Amino acid sequence: MIRRLTPIMAGLMAATLSPQAAAQTVGVNAAVLNDVNMTTQANPRRHRAVVKERVSLGNAIDTGRASRLQVMLLDRTIFSLGSNSRITVDRFIYDPNRRASAVGLSVARGTFRFMSSKALHANPGQSGISTPVATIGVRGTIVEGAIGPDAIRIAAREAGLGNYTADPETASLILLRGPGPAAERGETPGAIDVSAAGVTVPVEQPGYAVFIPGANQRPIGPFLLSARGSALLSTLLGTDSRRGRFDENDLLRRNPINDQFFENDRGSPNRQ
Repeated sequence: MIRRLTPIMAGLMAATLSPQAAAQTVGVNAAVLNDVNMTTQANPRRHRAVVKERVSLGNAIDTGRASRLQVMLLDRTIFSLGSNSRITVDRFIYDPNRRASAVGLSVARGTFRFMSSKALHANPGQSGISTPVATIGVRGTIVEGAIGPDAIRIAAREAGLGNYTADPETASLILLRGPGPAAERGETPGAIDVSAAGVTVPVEQPGYAVFIPGANQRPIGPFLLSARGSALLSTLLGTDSRRGRFDENDLLRRNPINDQFFENDRGSPNRQ
């Protein structure tokens, strides 16, 4: 049986960033497609994002219509955004000597994909993602999700979810893409805990999802997401899960980042 994740999400997501903490460089834009805007320490005004631009704690990142973004953090964790999405990196701890890390993200809307690194695997139960209505404890895995209209669109096609009233602003659908207990190629099995309205639902099998219709509503699931629902989420993210569940998506492969960024910052994740 997979051990339940530690209940650290409330403190993780509620932390207030000090000006000094907000200056911490945590990663770099690995791929930018079309209309992506962000703030940075170097340029605090909202501006068009570019490849290799540094990402810091507290930076607001938004994608527009038909737009996508991938960010690679210093520990090699990767997160991706689909169209009309907004995300902020709230927390990042990385010890390159121990090869251990922890990440906290807030996703306000849109679609996202989170692929944890080996360093994050070494610090189980200490990373998580928040949406407007849920928190997701992450332990060494790939998580995908949709917030708002896209979540409702996917859930509406799934059978057996019962009756619910969905909020088009905050409804959240979370999918454990993998790997699971049958992980291959030396991958560490992962799991997530999805918490909402005082209820925590563990998801331990890849392909299973949880749907939260809105604020103060209990999670529905876990349920096996249909092939159609899975494909729709992949389409919204610009990924193709048929090519390998755990591969980085095509957008990153077409726009490889300069590893020199990480060589320069190795052992010094706070470097500006």
